[in-house]
Amino acid sequence: MRLFRHLVSWALALFLVAMFIHANIHPLPNPPEGMVKFFDPPGENIVFQTIATNSGISLYEPTGRVVVGIIELIAALFLILPMTRRFGAFLSAGILGGAVAMHLSPWLGREVPVSLDPQNTSTDGGMLFMLAILMLVCSLLVMVVHPSAKDRG
Repeated sequence: MRLFRHLVSWALALFLVAMFIHANIHPLPNPPEGMVKFFDPPGENIVFQTIATNSGISLYEPTGRVVVGIIELIAALFLILPMTRRFGAFLSAGILGGAVAMHLSPWLGREVPVSLDPQNTSTDGGMLFMLAILMLVCSLLVMVVHPSAKDRG
């Protein structure tokens, strides 16, 4: 049972780390415009600019985007290390709980636009919202599944 918990903990943690790195740095070639937290020019990140526009709070873009990105990378670092994994999962759950709350607010909505162009009315169909929920569930599972210090022997 202990081996199973270790394997599940590693799998969930690696998934979360990969998703955080993907959202912040996007190591894959040709990242979509407006979806990379650290490399989008100010005012061009779709999610945070939509929140800033709909809320009227300009602090969300770019300051909020960069702060969230830094916290996500810190959570990823804590998730990689087994002795700090629970804290990383707790930090990750806090970030993702905020993401789910934003998606449920009128400022962002469940379906995110695919472009900042007002003429383009297409959305992602709720995929980003579902990903936030999936990652939140994975974070909560890491907190439960990761073996405690006494289980690690």
